[in-house]
Formats: sequence, C-alpha cells, structure tokens
Amino acid sequence: MKRLLLLLVALSALAAPAAATAHPLGNFTSNRFSRVEVAAHRVYVLYVLDLAEIPTYQAGRIDARAYARRIAAGARLRLDGGRATLTPVATALAHPRGAGGLHTTRLEVLLRGPRLSTTTRLAYEDTNYAGRIGWKEIVVGAKTRSESDELRAYPKDLLQSPLDVTSVTGQLEPAGGSPPRLATGKTLEAPDRVADAGFASLIGRERLSALVILASLGAAFFWGMAHALSPGHGKTIVAAYLVGQRGTPLHAAALGLIVTVTHTIGVFALGLITLALSQLIVPEQLYPWLNLVSGLLVVAIGAAVFRSRYRHQRAHSHGHHHHQHGAPGRRSLVAVGISGGLLPCPSALVVLLAAISLHRVAFGMLLIVAFSAGLALSITGIGLVAVFAKRLFRRASFEGRLVRLLPAASALVILAAGLAMTVRALPKVS
Repeated sequence: MKRLLLLLVALSALAAPAAATAHPLGNFTSNRFSRVEVAAHRVYVLYVLDLAEIPTYQAGRIDARAYARRIAAGARLRLDGGRATLTPVATALAHPRGAGGLHTTRLEVLLRGPRLSTTTRLAYEDTNYAGRIGWKEIVVGAKTRSESDELRAYPKDLLQSPLDVTSVTGQLEPAGGSPPRLATGKTLEAPDRVADAGFASLIGRERLSALVILASLGAAFFWGMAHALSPGHGKTIVAAYLVGQRGTPLHAAALGLIVTVTHTIGVFALGLITLALSQLIVPEQLYPWLNLVSGLLVVAIGAAVFRSRYRHQRAHSHGHHHHQHGAPGRRSLVAVGISGGLLPCPSALVVLLAAISLHRVAFGMLLIVAFSAGLALSITGIGLVAVFAKRLFRRASFEGRLVRLLPAASALVILAAGLAMTVRALPKVS
C-alpha cells in the first residue's frame, strides 16, 4: 500500500508543471524581428532571431558572427530605390532553456547602413529563413511599438495566427543620438516562455530510479490520453467509421493498436529526418503533406464506406439479406488507424531529440511508446462508446427512417471530414 501511495505521489509530481520552459509559438518555429531606425545620422537595423527547440537542435553550435553575415545578406535595404549595404557591427547570443531539456536560441544582430543627410524613401525586406514557419515582424523607428516586444513576449491572442510581415516601405528622417544597443543578461535570455508542464518535461528528470521511470511512463500514458482528446487524431472519423461499418469492440481495439504503431513509427521517422536530412528537408514542412495524405485517406475511406452501405441498402431493398455485409475490412481498418496516428505530436519529437542529447535513448523511446499507447486508449475508448451506443439504439427498437440511414450518414460524415482536412492542407503544401 505504501509503495502504491509513493507511486501516486511521484506520478502527480511528474504531471505537475516543471520549472523548464517551452517556446510559446511551438517547437518548430524560426521567428524574426527587424527594427529599422536612424541614429547618429546613420541607418541601423536591429535584427532579432528567435529559434525554437527543434531548429536550435538542428543548428548545433551557432557561430554568431557567421549567422550575422548570413542575416546581413538576407536583410535587403533600399534607399531612394538604390540597394544599400548592411554591415554587422555587433552580436549578442543566448540559449534559453526550452522543452525537455533542449535549448532555444536568441540572437541579436546590429546591422549598420549608410549615412543619411536628407529625407529618404525606404524599402526593407527580410528574406532570411524563407519558407520557415514562425513570427515575422518589422517596425520602422526607434520608438515604434513592437507587438512581440522584439520577440520577448508574444501576444497570446496571436499565437495561433502569428504576424507575417516580411517587407515595409516608408520614409526615414535624419536623426542624431547614439546607435542602438543590444540586450544583455536577463533581457537577452527572453524570459517569456510558457511552462513546460507535461510530456516533454519527463525526459529531463535528473535521477532515473526504477520508481521514477515507472511513474514517468504512467505520466506519459496520461499525457497521451489527454493529447488524444485535443482537436485532431480522427476521433470523429473513428466513431463514424465504426457506426457505419458494423464495428465491434475488437475492431475498436484494433484501431487503437494501429494508431499506437503508426504514431510511434511516425515520431521515430521524423526524428531520423531531423537528424540525418536536416539540410535537405525541413521537418515542419512535412506536416502539411502528412495532413494532405491523412485527408485523402479519409476521403477514400468515406467513399468506400458509403459505397458499401449503398450496395447493402440496394441488396436489402431487393430482398437479399446479408447480415454480416458491411463489417470492417482489414484494409479500411488499417487506413482509418493510420489516418489517426500519421501526424506525430511535436512534443514526442522533442522528447526523442532530448533523449538523444541526454544519452537516454531507451528511456525516451519507452516514453514515446507509453504516450502513443495513451493516445490509442483514448481513441479506442471513443470507438467503444460509438459501438455500444449503436447497440443501445438497436435494443431500443428505433425503427424510423433516420435510424436506418445512420450508417450512410456516418459514411457522409467521414467523407466530409476528409474533404475538410484535404482543403485545409492544400494551401500549405508547396
């Protein structure tokens, strides 16, 4: 009894918010900010780069001067229509702690432009990290307010739709004063991070006793269940499929197993791509393609289920009664499971990369499997609810036309969900 109590206490401690932090815009983001201003009769650009955990991990050791030269080449300044050269004159680099023991990056670069003696037309474009997701902001003027406080505090109401400003035009007036200064100390560390409470925090525990490992696996299982209840992972599709295809509890359990295997393989595959092919493939660019594949899979499943129910209805209307017709086939069952687990959770990828960094690969793999199992259990539970709810309707002897059309309606729900997923994914695929 005492051991059980100790395990519950440890589990609750692991599930509680940890002291570590995570990037508020997500683990994949590369965020940029530019402030164009005039000081000491010169044009200056304060450039800030804020990399989340996964881009920082991919970058490895960051040479601030080399990055500054690259940023200067990608920051394009035009004055009165002519190209102006920007020269890096100062840098400041920090690596705030992020999720799962990984680090993030904050790099500030001061770029110096030409002298300014008269009012001048300005055109500025930031072409750095083109195609990478993240916050993109440009302001003109030393006192102009930044929406993100120069990437220190992202507005919570804009986290789901971050700014996407990569170019500005305007006018610059000659001005005196001192050149801009880069941040130092705690200001450079960019302290505004969301709490790393949950799955990603488990890998960073200092001591791994048997009790801590067991409690960590339990916590990972819990976070997987909770993650499954958030938007995504095909819960509606699973429920509609089991209703429309005469699903049984065994089919619901099989779907859960397929989701577990698919999600685990997906995390390991994305981790391999992140490690081995980072120069060729950007991980976050794979997600729109995975969304598109999931959507097309669901469309195909919906069409197949609808065709099956239509044929069954025609046979029934002609007096041919096949009570087992419409039961889920292996291929369609596998396709539904794959569509539910195809998109790896970014937190699971962070755990895998952190495990590699901390030389805890086996522990990290166990956490990911436990997380995937929790995710699958929630989806299985939703499937079981759908199966038993349909049986309850049968026992209640509802013989109306609406109930008879329920399987076909379920097929249409799957088809509509797949079309919606496909439509959302298409604009993001490049």
